[in-house]
Amino acid sequence: MSSYDEYTSLRVAIDAGVAHVTLDNPPVNMLDTALINELHDFAGAVRGDEQVRVIVVQSADPDFFAAHVDLSFMLKPETFAELANPNAVAGGDESLLNPMQKLMLRFRTLPQVTIAKLAGRLRGGGNELAMALDMRFAAKGRTWLAQPETRMGIIPGGGGTQLLPPLVGRARALEVILGGNLFDAEVAERYGWINRALPAEELDGFVDALARRIAALRPEQIAAAKAAVGAASTSGGHLLEGLGEESKALGGVYPAPDAVVERMRAAVEAGAQTREGELDLEASLDRVPW
Repeated sequence: MSSYDEYTSLRVAIDAGVAHVTLDNPPVNMLDTALINELHDFAGAVRGDEQVRVIVVQSADPDFFAAHVDLSFMLKPETFAELANPNAVAGGDESLLNPMQKLMLRFRTLPQVTIAKLAGRLRGGGNELAMALDMRFAAKGRTWLAQPETRMGIIPGGGGTQLLPPLVGRARALEVILGGNLFDAEVAERYGWINRALPAEELDGFVDALARRIAALRPEQIAAAKAAVGAASTSGGHLLEGLGEESKALGGVYPAPDAVVERMRAAVEAGAQTREGELDLEASLDRVPW
């Protein structure tokens, strides 16, 4: 099991298969050289950690999830070279990618399920980091997102132009990027930018319950689901190709092993597939122990 105790800009706590990664880089959780390098290091270390099945990224600062990339990279472009620049182990030619793009790709291709638990402001690279994760949940009235790079004379360069359109569509992505405005969680939810905007007092409980539920799944299920869903974005909209990838992924979990078959047999005997059992099938299944 890897050790994650040496970081200074983030904290990692692992419990029941869930790694809670807390960004803690005062005063505003700036994505500076220190935090970016430590995120690179964490992503590289956790990739092979079989004890971690879900990663939840959150912030120690209630006002800033991650402010944005350090503006000194614009004032002194040579400092960009100080960033960690490992291979993102995603395959393909990465020679044209900058270190921020490689960071996003590194998180995007992790085998674990990744969840952003959002509160505060996330602009630019902070928003790109959240979009690189598998899911995003935000606190209503306390979360604001933006890609403000056009106000700085540039465009998003850490993956924003590629990660945003699949979530919100071309027109809304151009609105976000060219407008450079701040969006609240409710609008972000309506656009599809985030999964859900939840009352602030419910956010922790919802995300923690979801993370623990996913972490309790068989590793093969997580791998198969991520592979199959990922094929939908890489097949270029060709359904036949995507279905082929889904079938391949399904082969990793079906036919199911004997323990799973016996659990399903017990579920049927306990009332699954009866009218009463089907009215709350989730509870019917959860009552059968693994």
